[in-house]
Amino acid sequence: MMRMTETVKQLLIINVIFYIGSNYVGDMTYQLFALFSPDNPNFNYWQPLTSMFMHARFPNLMHIVFNMFALVSFGSALEHFWGARKFLFFYISCGLGAALLHMGVNYYQYHHALEILQEANVPAEVITTIVKEGRYSNALLEIISLSDLEAMYHAYNTPAVGASGAIYGLLIAFAFMFPNAELMMLFIPVPIKAKYFVPGLLVLDLVLGFKGSSIFGSGGTGVAHFAHLGGALTGFIMMWYWKKNSFNRNRWD
Repeated sequence: MMRMTETVKQLLIINVIFYIGSNYVGDMTYQLFALFSPDNPNFNYWQPLTSMFMHARFPNLMHIVFNMFALVSFGSALEHFWGARKFLFFYISCGLGAALLHMGVNYYQYHHALEILQEANVPAEVITTIVKEGRYSNALLEIISLSDLEAMYHAYNTPAVGASGAIYGLLIAFAFMFPNAELMMLFIPVPIKAKYFVPGLLVLDLVLGFKGSSIFGSGGTGVAHFAHLGGALTGFIMMWYWKKNSFNRNRWD
């Protein structure tokens, strides 16, 4: 494995500090720094940035462990070739792109269900009970699907945390720069070239993202798949632009 580069090391330290601090302080840190829907009063303008340094609470260690392992593995290789400033710009941009797509999907799911309920003249207090408490009468299922109600509730109440969107951007960049490098999933110990591995991972996220949305039915996976895709899409656009315009490290460092 390539030696850990300086910016990657600093990002790793910041993520660990956020993880320990948020678990020690508790709910207040998640209300401040996790990414809430703009329709939720807990939303603040800094959350698209701070949420990428937050992770699932203890005892769930796998979320931060997998993300930090990927950051060190792929990020160090990219920073080595790009330099610190270009790498950091790319990483933060992908994280923000992930947050924007996640918020966009949440906005659609929330307002799609809200529009159905309002057009059916459902009283405002009933809608408030659905949104804030997740309670509803079975009679409502005659005018709106259960999946739409669940999507509305989770879009409003469930904050997003994690560096995964930025990490997916790194995966895209790695596949661009090292397409024939062989990668493996922990549960499938078969080496696959990056140019096949990364697109396959994105297709899986796309399927799971739609499966967990109001489009395909109820029951999400507990993972912000569209945030992953947002980070990947941002990374792809940036890599395509840089490659087209020969955007090399000499223009940064």
